[in-house]
Amino acid sequence: MSDEYTKKLEAVIRQMLMPLKDVPLKLVIEVIAGCRIIPFDRSNGADIRLLENLKKTAAMTGLEFNKLDVARPRPNEIGNDIEPFVMDALNELGCKAAAPLTANGKKKSAGYPDIEFADDSGRTNYLECKTFNIENIETTQRSFYLSP
Repeated sequence: MSDEYTKKLEAVIRQMLMPLKDVPLKLVIEVIAGCRIIPFDRSNGADIRLLENLKKTAAMTGLEFNKLDVARPRPNEIGNDIEPFVMDALNELGCKAAAPLTANGKKKSAGYPDIEFADDSGRTNYLECKTFNIENIETTQRSFYLSP
């Protein structure tokens, strides 16, 4: 390899390792997933019902999960533990939640997104479970890190 080629490769790799700033999350997810994100519409009845069901899901999940008193070294690990509770709550609300299917048709339990479910209008939705340490709520520490 020539020195010039090596320098070009180093520059590309350095750029790939730099965090993206000021890029809308919607755009990042669309590029990673290869799918368009449909924006939430506060005037759409189906979207309003979806939000209400997500709020109920969060409350139901919190009530059940907090009974376990789970402790983990890293708060984001709780996100993995909470997924079955979220699916149970969504299913209890009639949303037919499950692990999403891969392109090969297999259910996946790791990666993005965590859960696929149908809302009461039959639309497919995807949900990513994120947790954070309540002690960090007033800090500048980020609570979400996306690593494609």
